[in-house]
Amino acid sequence: MILYPAIDLKDGQAVRLFKGDFARMTVFDTNPADRAARFEAMGFAYLHIVDLDGALKGAGANLDAIAAIRARTRLPMQLGGGIRDLAAIEKALTLGVNRVILGTIAAKNPPFVREAAKAFPGQVAVGIDAIDGMVAVEGWLETTNVTALDLARQFEDVGVAALIVTDVGRDGTKIGINIDFTGAIADAVGVDVIASGGLKGVEDIVALKARPGRPVAGAILGRALYDGLIDAAEALRIAA
Repeated sequence: MILYPAIDLKDGQAVRLFKGDFARMTVFDTNPADRAARFEAMGFAYLHIVDLDGALKGAGANLDAIAAIRARTRLPMQLGGGIRDLAAIEKALTLGVNRVILGTIAAKNPPFVREAAKAFPGQVAVGIDAIDGMVAVEGWLETTNVTALDLARQFEDVGVAALIVTDVGRDGTKIGINIDFTGAIADAVGVDVIASGGLKGVEDIVALKARPGRPVAGAILGRALYDGLIDAAEALRIAA
């Protein structure tokens, strides 16, 4: 299992939200590249970057911060937030991003995902964010009438590298990953599934690895890691 430390970007700063609420935002670093370098020093192998301004506005507003992160670390990184056309994908990859995450566009225009995956093989993932099991879009401000499981099934055979599955109601809460929600999607599709939202400690990593069924391929580490509730060395040892 791959553990992805998260860096959420808002106005060029590294922040964390509570349940996706922009009114409940905590700034952790004014220089996100410093945080990325610390994550590399801890031994993590892959970064998870979210452009929150992009998620809201549909266009990348943190390109300088992303470029600075790329300059400070050799770690591969995946980027989501506001990537909604082929030009935006190409721009992100040109910056040195290794994999892009399609969120709102994937929910609103699923055929585009196949087009993107064909144009950029191995470099396109899909982010499925859900509130009470229903897909949320536009920076989690809108909820659709499509279930996360139904949306995930649409991407099983289109060539995406992974599905990043987030329970928005748990994001930033440190109350624990929604094991049942994540596991149901992992069991239903033949694509790598990465768990996200509310991871509270190494016990969640243990639970994800111990669950029966198809393995969960990875997990996003957010607020609990920032608050020092997770020992990186122990987490990486358990995940290996």
